[in-house]
Amino acid sequence: MADHHHHHEPTGAKLADAARATLEAQNEQWTPMRAAIFDALASEDRPASAYDIADTVSKARGKRVAPNSVYRILDLFVTNNVAMRVESANAYIANAHPGCHHDCIFMVCRNCKQATHVDDDKVTGQVRAIAQQDGFHPERPVIEILGLCAKCAA
Repeated sequence: MADHHHHHEPTGAKLADAARATLEAQNEQWTPMRAAIFDALASEDRPASAYDIADTVSKARGKRVAPNSVYRILDLFVTNNVAMRVESANAYIANAHPGCHHDCIFMVCRNCKQATHVDDDKVTGQVRAIAQQDGFHPERPVIEILGLCAKCAA
């Protein structure tokens, strides 16, 4: 599919560096707390809630981190394309390619809770066009497909 994007996805320190560069390009600071929250989010193998991240960061820092502080930072990450929100799970995943702006299609496994995404400009462009035909001004189309991943379906 010509409009379907595949990216070489950085991991570990390279992913954190890409996230930091993305935030700093928007004149946002990469604070130790933001770094800790991003690292916790990036270490998850499925979408994580603000409470999950707060627990992880609290344990790592040896002091309690309030979930509402985590929510504020996650909102900043989503706004700046450093993380993505999986609406149906009320959870977040680190954006594997923070410098690249595309509307995502999430595939969420109802069994193991894994979430993967693809960028498909053709599909999301059609969704935006349908909304605009009705005079609606879409900001961020959210497309989530609930089902079974290949591993759980086997």
